[in-house]
Amino acid sequence: MVESVAGPHHHISPSLSQLLENDEIVVVVDDDPAIREPLRSYFEENRLAVAECDNGADLMRLLAARDVALILLDTGLPDIDGVSLLPQIVDLHPDVAVVMLIGVADLAVALDCMRKGASDCISKPVQLAEIFHVARKALEKRRLVLDNRKRQTELEEAHFRIQLLHQLSIKMNTVYLSTVELDQILRAILVGITAHEGLGFNRAFLAIYEEGGRVLKGRMAIGPGCREEAGKIWSEMKERDMNFLQIVHTIRDQCDRDDTAVNRIVRELRVPATTEEHILITASRLRHSIAVSPANGCVPVILERKRSSSGDAWMRHDGESPPPAPPVLAVPHDLIQLLGEDSFVVVPLYSPGQSFGVIIADNYVTRRPILDSHISSLELFASQASLAIEQSHMYLDMQNKIAELQALYEELDKNKDQLVAAERYTAIGQMAAQLVHTIRNPITSIGGVSRILAKKTSDDGWLKYLNVIIRETARLESTLEELFDFVTEADLQKEQVFLCSLAKKTLLLLQNSMIRQKVTWQIDCPEPEPILSADPRQLRQVLLQLFKNGIEAMPDGGTLTVSVRPEGGWVEIMVRDTGIGLAESQLAKAKDPFFTTKTYGTGMGLTLVEKAVAAHDGEFSLKTRDGDGMEARVRLPLG
Repeated sequence: MVESVAGPHHHISPSLSQLLENDEIVVVVDDDPAIREPLRSYFEENRLAVAECDNGADLMRLLAARDVALILLDTGLPDIDGVSLLPQIVDLHPDVAVVMLIGVADLAVALDCMRKGASDCISKPVQLAEIFHVARKALEKRRLVLDNRKRQTELEEAHFRIQLLHQLSIKMNTVYLSTVELDQILRAILVGITAHEGLGFNRAFLAIYEEGGRVLKGRMAIGPGCREEAGKIWSEMKERDMNFLQIVHTIRDQCDRDDTAVNRIVRELRVPATTEEHILITASRLRHSIAVSPANGCVPVILERKRSSSGDAWMRHDGESPPPAPPVLAVPHDLIQLLGEDSFVVVPLYSPGQSFGVIIADNYVTRRPILDSHISSLELFASQASLAIEQSHMYLDMQNKIAELQALYEELDKNKDQLVAAERYTAIGQMAAQLVHTIRNPITSIGGVSRILAKKTSDDGWLKYLNVIIRETARLESTLEELFDFVTEADLQKEQVFLCSLAKKTLLLLQNSMIRQKVTWQIDCPEPEPILSADPRQLRQVLLQLFKNGIEAMPDGGTLTVSVRPEGGWVEIMVRDTGIGLAESQLAKAKDPFFTTKTYGTGMGLTLVEKAVAAHDGEFSLKTRDGDGMEARVRLPLG
């Protein structure tokens, strides 16, 4: 029996109403209506929802259907002993507080109930105010336990986020961020946003400015297909002592396979940067986080993150509390249709000097409201993503600058060599021009007079000396001719040249020299014969000089091989001999003016070859064949 007290009822204090969630109830379980009804009335008068049960079976069905905060449980029920029912309730519903109503004052029964999980015990008969006081204490104790558990969970989640951000910071501080490393860090950030121990969002999308900042384009995403894997991260980190980034790497392939929906969305996400009224571009441009939530059906209501003197606040742009001079924000229908969601948050990614893109996060599966605290934490992850992207850009810019400087250095080095060569050639040209001008006429006169005298004398002694003069003046005239050709910038007189025919005719000019030195020759020409647009006189001089060099390198006989081979838009001429070759130290100087290894020679031959080939936009190179002479290679453009 429950005894009433005289006077007015004691109403519940305002703080007690905070001990229950909106839908939670108190259940009175007793087979005696005389006990249940007064308790129900008393609790309801104090604005608490109450349900009644007169047996254990009804109680268990009610627990399965409703959110129960407190049970006032009688020990003597018609279908089961309340003391025996207590462990089942504690096992199945550990968050429910239970106060046992004992028929008689029995200390042993009370202790047994407390050991089995009861919050308190009351012996009947008892006053309503006393039962209410005990119920309040049980609810307060329950709320402390739930709050402590919630705080513990929040601490673990905060520890997870701090550890993740710490590892990301270390990663970014110890390595340069290539594209691969950047993707790994961005994926880790998205996993942190969607992991249960992280921010717990259902989906996260990353969009980055590409094509020189002209387009905001989806980069990567994580959604429901990967959340199950991401949810294992915290336990794996503790059990296997693994680094977070290592675990993210192990689930990457699984996420790519399972997240087909979000991957499709992120591939289709593309917004021109010029679309300034678009919500993604607006968030990026203004560097404000923006939340979109449904209001009045499917009409989105935008909440914009504003900075005020009292801290961050979310201000509704729906007319209830208009912000000062708000920008005109639009949520495109195609974006909502693409996401399949009308409640999400957009957080910008930026550095002081550049906007990088945005992160979009939502609770597509759970429909959990996006709170201010969630967005503040998301902004923290976005700052890490911004740092990673900025460092990656700096690294790529540095690599580009290094490449540019390297190319500039090579160009300067090349220009330096060309400048030195040009100065040498200028000096040689000036000297050669003076020589040609000063001694050409006397040498010609000496040669001419010697030839006349040789024709008029029959004395063998004098004839011998005159022939020496004639031969040496002819050699001097040839040297002067080569010097003249070197210093003269003659215009190319191009015409169609049949290359193989020209090579064969040039070889015939040297036939006597080859026979005298026992040199054989062979020429390999393709069909049809390559045709060049070239100056035939200069090209003949190139071939003549290369053939003469090859023949002179084989004083004791050998083989001169000429190969003509078309290759793409070029034709390649290779001249090989089986002579004595050149040492590597001599090979580097072979094309220098006046360098020669011969007893007789000007050293201008290969210099003139290189000059003529360059005039035809071609390439000329020499190399020593291992123990088997030299190879000269000329590449000329066809046509």
